[in-house]
Amino acid sequence: MRRPAPLALAAAALLLVAAGNPATETRHTVEEGETLGGIANRAGVEKAAIAAANGLVEPYAVQAGQVLVIPRQRSHTVKAGETAFGIALKYDVPLDNLAIANGLEKPYPVQIGQQLIIPAQVAQAPTATARPAPRTEPYFRWPHDGRVLLPFSPTHDGIDIAVQTGDMVRAAASGTVVFADNEPTRFGRQVLIDHGNGWQTSYGHLSRITVRKGDVIKTGERIGLAGAAGTATRPELHFEIRHDGKDIDPKSKLPPRDK
Repeated sequence: MRRPAPLALAAAALLLVAAGNPATETRHTVEEGETLGGIANRAGVEKAAIAAANGLVEPYAVQAGQVLVIPRQRSHTVKAGETAFGIALKYDVPLDNLAIANGLEKPYPVQIGQQLIIPAQVAQAPTATARPAPRTEPYFRWPHDGRVLLPFSPTHDGIDIAVQTGDMVRAAASGTVVFADNEPTRFGRQVLIDHGNGWQTSYGHLSRITVRKGDVIKTGERIGLAGAAGTATRPELHFEIRHDGKDIDPKSKLPPRDK
C-alpha cells in the first residue's frame, strides 16, 4: 500500500489545526464551560462584535454546541464623505449593530481611514418550544470597568468603583431617568434610573450629568462623567441597585467579569 508523502501529511495536519484554531476560524462551536468573553479573547475579536454578528443580547449567554459566526471576514475603510448610516446601508446591516460592533456612540461619527468591522447577520431559526414567561428583572451590566473599592454590606448600600475623573459612566440597564440633579447630603451629582417593575439604579459622585429627568435611556448609554462630587474623598462611582425600595447587592445582579 502506498503511503502518503510526508509533505501531504503535514499539509493535512495544518488544515486540521487551522479549522479549530480560534485565532483564525470564522465559525466556532461552543464547548462546555466556554463564555462569550473567553471565545472573543482567543479569537482576537471584540465580544460586542461577535454578539452583534449572532444577534445575542445581554448577558450574552452561550450554550455548548451553539455555532457562532466570528465576524472577521468583512471590514470597511471609511472614505471621504461617508457616514456610519451610509456604510450600514451599503452592507445591509442595522446601524445599531454596526455601532455596537465598533464602539460608536451617538451620533455615530466616523473618520477618514477608520477601519470598521462589518458584523455578519445570522438568521435565527424558529423554534418549536413555547415562549418563556416575560422577564420582569432587567439584565444589568457594569456601569464602569474600574475595580470595586468598597463592596456592598449592611452599612454600605451599594458598591464604590474606582474611576478617573471624566470617565464615562453608562446606564446599567434601559429605563427612564427619574432624578438627575445635585443630591446635597452625600452623593453630589446623582442620577437615578427607573427600569420598571420596582427596579432602580443610582449613580453618585458624578463630575457631570449628561441626561435630564424624563430621558429614556438604553443599556450602556452614557448618563454622566465620573468624579468626586459630594462627600467622596477620591474619584469614585457609587452604584446602587434597588428593588421595591430595598437595597440589593449589585454584584449579585451584575455579570461576572472576564479574567
